[in-house]
Amino acid sequence: DVYKRQVYFAISAIFIIAGVINISVRGFNLGIDFSGGSELEYKLENQVDYEKIVEEASKIGIEASSQKVGDNLSIKSSELSSEKEKELTAKVKELAGQGSQLVRFENVGPSISQDLVTKTIIAVVLASISILIWVAYQFKNITYGIAATLATCHDALVLIGTYSILGTIFDAKIDFLFVTAVLTTLSFSVHDTIVVYDRIRELRRKHGGAIVTVANRALSETMRRSVFNSLTIIFMLVSLIYFGGSSITWFATALLIGVISGTYSSPFVAVPILLFLQRKKSI
Repeated sequence: DVYKRQVYFAISAIFIIAGVINISVRGFNLGIDFSGGSELEYKLENQVDYEKIVEEASKIGIEASSQKVGDNLSIKSSELSSEKEKELTAKVKELAGQGSQLVRFENVGPSISQDLVTKTIIAVVLASISILIWVAYQFKNITYGIAATLATCHDALVLIGTYSILGTIFDAKIDFLFVTAVLTTLSFSVHDTIVVYDRIRELRRKHGGAIVTVANRALSETMRRSVFNSLTIIFMLVSLIYFGGSSITWFATALLIGVISGTYSSPFVAVPILLFLQRKKSI
């Protein structure tokens, strides 16, 4: 019911404000992609549980994360000295066989990290502008583009703010996979929004009437499809969180937050914003 838009906006405001406060007080928990650090790649002699390597690394004072890269093991951590690298390599050989080899060891400096931050901001801004222009063109109305863009920005803010809180509580780190999750969320959100907007346009052409009445009907007709579609994605992401391993747990968590926010924002944020802008335009 679009008449309850104040309630919907209040719910969104709670999440966004909580995230902004947490970011202001605690900041972001940045991974090495943004803060700098070390990345090592090993060719393993024997298969081994990657989580075991991370656990053993923590015992020698190295907080690391691991992931599979082809047939090799990639480990990321805070910047390591050559001595620490040798200790970690010795642990890897102990667990995966003495034939295991370090094939790559590099430190990610602050200058590279800052360049990545700049490119990330540019990517998000360009994506938002592109969404505004494309939706406005498709619906021949700038208010549709503005409303869709504001809804996607809402989802990005909810995701970033919520994830920052998870970083404070559970040490979830912001890395390049998180950037991927943000951009994916923008895509998912605008896709769902366009489905609702298209139904509003179709109903207005066929039956006419007040846009508020038409919007309510469009939401009723598209809500079930949207929820069922999102649930299939949510079930998959929950499975990845529980069974996918530490290398993709937080990436899947970020996507899950984005999907839930996108499913919510299409009917409860994008449409009320559209109605508000349409009303202002007609005054």
